[in-house]
Amino acid sequence: MVKLVATSVVRGTSKGESHGGVYIVDLDTDQVYQPVNWNTRNKDWQGPDSDRGLRGIAFHNERVFIAASDELVECTPNFEHVASHRNPYLKKCHEICVHGHHLFMASTAYDTVLAFNLRKNVFDRAFMVRTDGQNFSMGRFNPNSDEGPLPMNKLHIDNIFCKKGGMYISGLRTKGLLLFNGNRIGIAATLPAGTHDARPFGEGIIFNDTESNKLRYATPDRKDDCAFDVPLYSETDIENNEMVDSSIARLGFGRGLCAIDDKLIAAGSSPATISLYDLEQKKRLKTVNLSRDIRNTIHGLEVWPYY
Repeated sequence: MVKLVATSVVRGTSKGESHGGVYIVDLDTDQVYQPVNWNTRNKDWQGPDSDRGLRGIAFHNERVFIAASDELVECTPNFEHVASHRNPYLKKCHEICVHGHHLFMASTAYDTVLAFNLRKNVFDRAFMVRTDGQNFSMGRFNPNSDEGPLPMNKLHIDNIFCKKGGMYISGLRTKGLLLFNGNRIGIAATLPAGTHDARPFGEGIIFNDTESNKLRYATPDRKDDCAFDVPLYSETDIENNEMVDSSIARLGFGRGLCAIDDKLIAAGSSPATISLYDLEQKKRLKTVNLSRDIRNTIHGLEVWPYY
């Protein structure tokens, strides 16, 4: 039995309305359970996406971590709140990833990766991605000092994925999937503009080609490459389409991605839909819709490890 956990961002909402949530999705029965409705009122409501909704998800033993723009929310597997961890350089956080005894967070506003020590419960490392337009470098700073970077959001770093051999980083303006091996950082693979959730998989990489409304698997020799169309709905089946323009929320916006095994991939799209893809058979197996509200967009997506 496979269950997924997804977070969502509800864009273009008014103050006091829900601006995201957490969903548990059973892929065998298509049942959906929403344990968290994120409707905190003390958020910054400037702009279409400022500080709204829930983003990346990660796990460490019996600890569940969810990013919420400027805080790292910790809860139990039953979604009982444990703590909210904050740092001055954590702003517009997107994806997060646990590797070893650290949780790494993509702090988009600062083009920075913050490291949260899971043993000490403190932010103890920080890495800023820099570029001169051609080459990349990684600067380190103390996240507990006032000597860090300004919130320039030059590269829009929004995704991080760690595995043995390095840290993979990407953003809307990185023009590729970056690999940091602890000493050097460089482009491991080029990416289309507007890509989300890029990461290594098998012999290649998987990513949401958001601008093209596709999920892609790309390999160096292109022999096993495949692309899947994001599921779309007719306008008559969409709710609140008249409330927002396409710059705020649009049909088919692909974001949220996780690997279930060595051939099955789950990916998110708007309005709040999760699809299951088989890379071996090169076909979409099923879709589960969580909401028909065009403003409700999947953000984080992971296999749920607790039963």
